Amino acid sequence: MLLHLFFGVTLLTAFATAGDEAITINCWKDSVNITWRISQELTPYSTRLFLGNCIRSSVTTLPLGDWELHFDYKFKDCKFKRKMKGKHLIHQNVLTYRPGAKSKPPAYEYFFECVQRRPEGWIPPFLNPAASVSTGHGGLVFHLALLNEQLSGIAKSNVIPLGSFMPIWAAVEQKAHQPLRLFMEECVAAPTAELQPEQQQLYPIIDNKGCLSESVEGNSVFLPRYHSSALVLSLQSLMFGVGKVYIHCKLVAWDPEVLDESKKACQYSKQNGGWELLDDPSQNKLCSCCDNACRARPRRGTEWESHGLSQLSVLGPLVIVDMSDTSLTA
Repeated sequence: MLLHLFFGVTLLTAFATAGDEAITINCWKDSVNITWRISQELTPYSTRLFLGNCIRSSVTTLPLGDWELHFDYKFKDCKFKRKMKGKHLIHQNVLTYRPGAKSKPPAYEYFFECVQRRPEGWIPPFLNPAASVSTGHGGLVFHLALLNEQLSGIAKSNVIPLGSFMPIWAAVEQKAHQPLRLFMEECVAAPTAELQPEQQQLYPIIDNKGCLSESVEGNSVFLPRYHSSALVLSLQSLMFGVGKVYIHCKLVAWDPEVLDESKKACQYSKQNGGWELLDDPSQNKLCSCCDNACRARPRRGTEWESHGLSQLSVLGPLVIVDMSDTSLTA
């Protein structure tokens, strides 16, 4: 697999050969330009060469009888796969030569990626998903959902292999409201969709006003934000064991300019040996209470209404399965 980067206006062009074939790929901001040179022996089969599910958009005939196939397409075409990783957007696809029927494997495959910096203010298309758990409160709509592995949309299955990571997405639709920052103030895992008083089978994930307690002993982390109104928690399923689990979270939408130790997203860094604030490491002191007790400042009702709102949301059931259990495939 080759990596092609687009940072600002800097373009890196990749070149690769496979037998008599040569491939040149130019990655642009929202499209790709590919030139695939083939020998004259392959020219009768040029319509059997694909970018995803697209055939060439144009052809150039060379002096010795070879052809150059040109694929000029947008990332929204040809079944490009898009995922988000850190501060980058990644578009993936594959060039194939399929001399046989579609049901048969291709005779040749060439996988590639186009990577660009995530545009400022970019929001994934699943910001307003119908498949997520949505609850309304005070003119705002809160979402809690399980994402797929590529972080490109809502997961199509609620079955999670034991030990894998579950990307839990929380967001708030601001609509005409003032800009808000979304926090996961408290989250617990439970075997039931409703929490009962004095319920014993609870597993704390986030507590103490936004402290990701599972990051201390486990490997769960907050992913970098793509927008202030959303948060993605990468939660390792190993801690739950096999069975059904529900994630109960208190979501808070808050004025991003009014932060304190009760409105934060903190996680423990094993590398640095301390708690770190997701949004601004220079304010890590807001996380210093995570080992003790983080207390909220008393607020009057009118002040709360002007700064933010909260909502209790439940995600599940998520079904954790042990893929090494032979009875599952028997």
